[in-house]
Amino acid sequence: MSRAVVHETFGGPEVLRWREVPEPHAEAGRVRVRVTAAGLNPMDWALTSTPSVAERFGLSLPAGFGTDFAGVVDEVGEGVSGFAVGDRVHGGAIARAVADFVVVDPATEWLFRTPDEVGDEVASTLSVAGLTAAAALAAIDLKDGDTVLVGGAAGGVGVLTVQLARRAGARVIGTASEGTFGFLREFGVEPVTYGPGLEDRVRALAPDGVSAATDLFGTETAEAALALGVPAERISTIAAGTDVPAGVRPTGGFQARPEDLERITAAIAAGEITVPIAATFPVERLREAVQLQAGRHVHGKVVVTL
Repeated sequence: MSRAVVHETFGGPEVLRWREVPEPHAEAGRVRVRVTAAGLNPMDWALTSTPSVAERFGLSLPAGFGTDFAGVVDEVGEGVSGFAVGDRVHGGAIARAVADFVVVDPATEWLFRTPDEVGDEVASTLSVAGLTAAAALAAIDLKDGDTVLVGGAAGGVGVLTVQLARRAGARVIGTASEGTFGFLREFGVEPVTYGPGLEDRVRALAPDGVSAATDLFGTETAEAALALGVPAERISTIAAGTDVPAGVRPTGGFQARPEDLERITAAIAAGEITVPIAATFPVERLREAVQLQAGRHVHGKVVVTL
C-alpha cells in the first residue's frame, strides 16, 4: 500500500483525506515518480470544490488532489526512453500529484528533468505556473519596448509572468494589493492597486499608453486595457471562464510548448528568474495549505512536502 490525498465529495479543504491506497506501478510507456513536493494552484481547489470544473477535466469521485509535483523516478515501464531510475524530475498530473507515488505517461503528460541547481520545492511549482505564464505572454506576442499591464501580478503565475515580460524587454505595470507593492518592485514591476478606478491609475502611470495586457485573475484588467485603447488581440486572459471580452485571447498552460518550461527552468537554475515560496507545509497540514492558497493573498507559491 501507499498513501494519497483523496476526496469522496466536493467541497472545501475539509473534504481532503490522506489515506492508504493501492500502490501504483509503472506499466509499459509510463514512469513512476516518488513524490517529494507538490506545488498548489487555484485549479487544484477548483477541481475539488466545483463539480462542473471537475467534469470539464474528465474527473469523477472519488478523486485525487493536486497537479504539480517534483520527486525522483523509481520505476520505468517498458518502452520508455529519456528517463531512468534515480532521475530527479518535475511535472504535472491532474488530480494525482499529492501522493507518495505518481505514475505519468511522458508522451502525453508533463514530465521534465530537474536541474541540479533547482531544489524540489521550487521544481514542484513550475508546470502549471510556468506554462501558463509563457502562454499568457505568447498569446499577446509580447515584444521588446512594449508596456504591458499584468493583472494579478503578485500571484503564483504572476511572479513568473512579470519576470518573463521584463526579460523580453517590456515595461511592466502590475495590479496587486498595496501590501505587495514592495514585493513586486523587487522584480522591476511598477505596481498599481486593482479595483474601481484602475483605468485612471494606469493612465497616470503610463500617459503614453499601454500596448499589451494579460489578465491572470478574472476580467478587470482586460476590461481596463480595452478602455485604455489596447487592441483586443493584444490582451490575454487565463481565468475569465465564459466572460472573456470580445476579441480578447483566452489561453492557458496547455497552449504552451514543453520547451517554454525548459527555458524557464534553465533561467531559474542560472539565477535569472526567482520563484518565491510563500509557505511550505508538510502533507499532514494540507488543509491549511489549501486554505492559505485559496485565499489568493500569498506572495508567490504554496508547497506541500511529502
